[in-house]
Amino acid sequence: MLSLQFLLTAFVVVIAPGTGVIYTLAIGLGQGRWPSIWAALGCTIGIVPHLLAATLGLAAVLHTSAVLFNVVKFAGVAYLLWLAYQSLRSGGALAVSADRSAESGVRIARRGALINILNPKLSIFFLALLPPFLSGNPATATAEMAVMGGIFMLMTFAVFVLYGVFAAAARTWLLGSERVMRWLNRSFAALFAALAGRLALERV
Repeated sequence: MLSLQFLLTAFVVVIAPGTGVIYTLAIGLGQGRWPSIWAALGCTIGIVPHLLAATLGLAAVLHTSAVLFNVVKFAGVAYLLWLAYQSLRSGGALAVSADRSAESGVRIARRGALINILNPKLSIFFLALLPPFLSGNPATATAEMAVMGGIFMLMTFAVFVLYGVFAAAARTWLLGSERVMRWLNRSFAALFAALAGRLALERV
C-alpha cells in the first residue's frame, strides 16, 4: 500500500514551495521558531477537510459544482489578499519587524489552517493523487486512503517545521537591517497577492 512511488510523489509535492510554506517562512522570520512550528501545525490541520472530502467522495461534488467551487475559491482569494495586506501593514500579522512579539500559537495555527481550507483545488488534488496508489480492493480503499493521507500530513508537518526552523535561524541576522525587513515584507505581500491571482484564475 505504501509504495516507494507514493512516498516519493508525496515528498516532492510537500517540499515544493507553496502558500503554506510561504506562510510558515513569514512566521518564522517575523516571530521565531515556536511560532513557525504552530504555523506548520495549522497548515497541516488545514489539509484534513480536503483528505476527508477525497475519501468520502465529496471532492467529486466540488469538482462538478462550479458554484460551490467558486464560493470557496473567492473566499480563498480574499483571504490571501488579506495576508498580503498584513505583510505590508505596520504591526500586521505577517509583518517582519525587529520589535514584534510572538502571537498566540492558536491564532497562528488558525490562520495557517484557513490557508489550506479555503483552497478548493486541494480536495480535487487529493482525489487525483491518492486513488492511483490504492491496492484495488474496494473493502480496504477507505482505510488505505486514510493511511496515505496520514502519511502525507506527517510529511507536510515535518517539512514545514524544517522550513520554519530555517527561517527562525536566519531571523536574528536579517532583523539587523531595516532595508532587508522592508524588502521581506514587500516580497511576502507580492507572493501572497500573486498566489491570490493564480487561485482566482483556477477553473473546476
